[in-house]
Parts: sequence; C-alpha cells; structure tokens
Amino acid sequence: MTNTADNATRNTARNTQVRTVVVTGATGRTGSRVARAAKAAGLTVRAASRATGFDWWDASTWADTLRGADAAYLAHPSDVGAPGASEVVGALAQEAVGLGVRRLVLLSARGEDQALPTEEALRASGAAWTVVRAAWFAQNFSEGPLVAELRERGELVFPADEVREPFLDVRDIADVVVSVLTSGDRYAERVLTLSGARLLTFGEAVAEIAGVTGRPLTYRAVSTRDYGEALAGFGVPPEEVAGMTEIFGTLLDGRNAHLSDGVREVLGRAPRDFGDFVREEAAAGTWQA
Repeated sequence: MTNTADNATRNTARNTQVRTVVVTGATGRTGSRVARAAKAAGLTVRAASRATGFDWWDASTWADTLRGADAAYLAHPSDVGAPGASEVVGALAQEAVGLGVRRLVLLSARGEDQALPTEEALRASGAAWTVVRAAWFAQNFSEGPLVAELRERGELVFPADEVREPFLDVRDIADVVVSVLTSGDRYAERVLTLSGARLLTFGEAVAEIAGVTGRPLTYRAVSTRDYGEALAGFGVPPEEVAGMTEIFGTLLDGRNAHLSDGVREVLGRAPRDFGDFVREEAAAGTWQA
C-alpha cells in the first residue's frame, strides 16, 4: 500500500509544471548560465549561495531556500566525486523532497567513477531525478585557475598528456538543464551524457587559443603526482590535493576520448564548437596579458 501511494505521489509530481527552480552555485560556471537560461524560459529562479543565506555545509540553511520551489539544480561546490559529496547531496535531496521540491537535476561528470555514489544518493531520495554527466568544460580555459596560467605565464601546465577530450560549452549544459526542467517527465529517471562537438588534446586546445589570440601560448604535460605536488606548493590542503589527483587520474586516462550525443538528443542540435568559444572569448580579451 505504501509503495502504491508513493508511486502515485511521484507520478503526480512529475506531471506538474515547474515554475520555480532553485539554482545552486548561481554565480558559478554552470549555475550562472542555468539561472540565465531558466529566466529566459520564463522560470522563476531562486539563487542558492552563501550570499542568499544558503550553505551546502549547514543543513539548517536549506529549508528556507527550498521551501515552495518546484525543482532544483544541484552543482556540488567542489566536485561531485569529492569526499563527502554523496552524503551532502543525498541529505539535501531528501530535504528537498520532504519540502515538496519535485524535480532535481544533478550536475555530474562523464567517466568519473568517484561521482557514482553521489548519483546513487540522488536516486535514493525519492525525487523525480535527472543526472547530467558533462564532459570537461570549455570554460575551464576561460574561467578559474587555468586561465590565469595562460594569461600571466603563457603556459598551461596540466596532467593530461595527449589524452583527447570533447570540450563542452557550459551554455549547452544550461540549455539541456532548462529543457529537462520544462519537458515534464520526459527526462525523469534518466542519465544524460553530454560532450562537445569534437575531440582535442589539451595541447591542441591551447594551440587553437594561441592561433586566434596571436599569443605564443604553450601546453606542458606533467604527471598527476607532479601536479599534486605543485598544488600542495600553492597551499591547497592535502585532502583536496589527494581528491583532485585521484579524480584527474580517472578522468584523464583516455576513457573520455569519445563523443556523446546528449546535447543533440535533448536540444535537437549539435553542441557548440570549441572554436566558436575561443573566438568569442578572444574577442572579449580573456587571454590578454
């Protein structure tokens, strides 16, 4: 009897229109684009950040942000496969469901084994869930620590060797998330895997940036161990270094050197091309010293 009632409640929830969506990380790389795309689609966006009183690490702050919303976009603040991510995402998801938030979309990482427990915690929450597994972001070259290396030193040092990656424009992630939220139950209980349009090594990606900007930018591959030692030298806490090097060792072993069709499946178009991203960012002066 209980299962039947739960299923009926869940089915009703899935078929109810999403109007208000909580966006975690609304000032971050993906969250800012999700918030912008959601507003453009006519949704009411409720930003979830410390600036608005929400703290991933303080469960007492969750209810005020979640109450009254129909859906939430969950982007873990460090990495979906980081230690403790499954516990906090699972707890937040259960809190959301208890408060009537019907749809939950989790940003995950394509090929990251460490992310699987977090995905499972979302599934176990009872929500009408969707997991979006994303390839490496194109915007990692234009936002965050990597861009500083290119801009200031003219060199990117990273433990990717000659591995090919289909760099994904985060605007495609945002468009997919909003389509998922506005498509009823079409993508409920689905894992969507997204990639960019073509495969590039990190060296080839930097070479494209160099070609458009006219700067002599270079890429230097190092071992994961050496990269971890460099992070530690910059003052990154040991536990974070260990987690990051483990994840990089997984993601950059060649398992992701293939294209995925999630963008076309959901949006009916090809992913944005890395070259278009480079030209736009170069015009904005992103890599100028």
